[in-house]
Formats: sequence, C-alpha cells, structure tokens
Amino acid sequence: MPAELHERRRTILAKVRAAVLEERELDDGFSYRFPPDPRWISELAKLVEVEHQCCPFMRFSVTVEPSNGPIWLELTGPEGTKEFLAEMFTPPE
Repeated sequence: MPAELHERRRTILAKVRAAVLEERELDDGFSYRFPPDPRWISELAKLVEVEHQCCPFMRFSVTVEPSNGPIWLELTGPEGTKEFLAEMFTPPE
C-alpha cells in the first residue's frame, strides 16, 4: 500500500472508529451504527473507498435509516473477516 494511501486510511479509520455508537456482530462480519448526521455518509464513503482498495475481499453496505434515523455501516466477507475487523476497529493503545 502506498504511503499516501496508508496515511489516508489511518486518518479516516481513526475518525470513523471514534464515532461508532454501537457494534453488532454478524455471522460474517460486523455492523456499526453512526449518528444520524449526514456528514457521516460522506465520511463512510471515504472509508469504503480506501478499504476497498486495501481489502478487496470485503463487502460494504451503508444504510441510512429514514426519519433522521441512524446510519449503519456493514462490513462482511469470507472466513477471517471478523477477526480482521475486530482488530481494525480496536483503537491503538
């Protein structure tokens, strides 16, 4: 991964990770809930863009609930994806 992409990924991931309100475990990944603020739609799109380049094995789904409801990011994939995501969404010490 080029240094510029790596830094962009690190910055976006830190911002997104800090905004997660709820995490739900799925059979093949996780679903993360975000505030109903529309700016999170573009922030999550940035994360999906960079993660798709780095991790083409993952499936990404962004759901925007009606009536100012929450925004959900669902990340799923083949075996090993859950472990990868658990590590990815654990803040560095």
